[in-house]
Amino acid sequence: MVLFKVPPSYSISENLVTAEGSYWNRRKFIQTVIGAGIGATLMGCQSKDDQYAELKKTLDLPKLSATKNKAFQVGDRPITKELFAGQYNNFYEFGGTKGIWQNAQNLPTKPWQVEVGGLVNNPQTYDIDDLKTKFPLEERIYRFRCVEAWSMVLPWTGFPMRELIKAVNPKSNAKFVSFSTYYDENVTYGPGFHLGSLPWPYTEGLSIEEMNNDLAFFALGIYGHDLPKQHGAPLRMVVPWKYGFKGAKSIVKIEFLAEQPKTYWNTLDSHEYKFEANVEPDVPHPRWSQATEKFIGNSSEFSWEIKETLPYNGYGDYVGALYS
Repeated sequence: MVLFKVPPSYSISENLVTAEGSYWNRRKFIQTVIGAGIGATLMGCQSKDDQYAELKKTLDLPKLSATKNKAFQVGDRPITKELFAGQYNNFYEFGGTKGIWQNAQNLPTKPWQVEVGGLVNNPQTYDIDDLKTKFPLEERIYRFRCVEAWSMVLPWTGFPMRELIKAVNPKSNAKFVSFSTYYDENVTYGPGFHLGSLPWPYTEGLSIEEMNNDLAFFALGIYGHDLPKQHGAPLRMVVPWKYGFKGAKSIVKIEFLAEQPKTYWNTLDSHEYKFEANVEPDVPHPRWSQATEKFIGNSSEFSWEIKETLPYNGYGDYVGALYS
């Protein structure tokens, strides 16, 4: 077992915790639209104690009452420490580094509505509080695997996607589902920032069979409370057998479709980011292996532990039949 210790992400640059070549290649599209320092965290002028206190405030949120679903546990790895998960996030609307948690606090989450439509017999528009009461909430502990070859174990609170399918009653010709996220250029990157031809808003998609799978989950919370903004408040997708970029954050629209929808990363580079994007350790990314991953655990220091990557992120028994 190899263990790498690194300082917290709020005190170092992104490329010290991700291989620099991988970092810039993963974000090569951002280079043309983000000037030096735009994607960086704003924490440079603060003391470490102030940074820590500010981070903790973003995680101090209302509790969510939920039943623990014991069918979804991760027995061979501990749950990632909440402070680590809360400071190490991808959320490109708020910057190209992992340390975007402070920028993400600009996200307005009240009021919030989610429109569900397209090829359905019972279209709905839900307030976020409606979702918390209409669908019974449960806690599920899932593995989380990023395409950049790092991983966590996270306790999500929410409800199975299939419950939403039942509520809106898709038509027989609905074969796919598109998930669109909140986007406002003046709120995310700020006034005067031009994003060129990038395919905002961030969209993701599933086949209706994938959405109907036991694992597919809508998260309204994490660690027993509402979702922090850096995690994609107030509603995000959780599909743990797929790479993390498939988990669209801050969802405002869900649309049932007859044809496969365009999705953000697949539109940018379809050769590197497939629509299905299942975790496949035997299929390397063009610039790095996917056979192993750097697991972020719950030690007292922010650190990596090298783990073997499992097919479908360890969920083959649940989803393998979808792709046979």
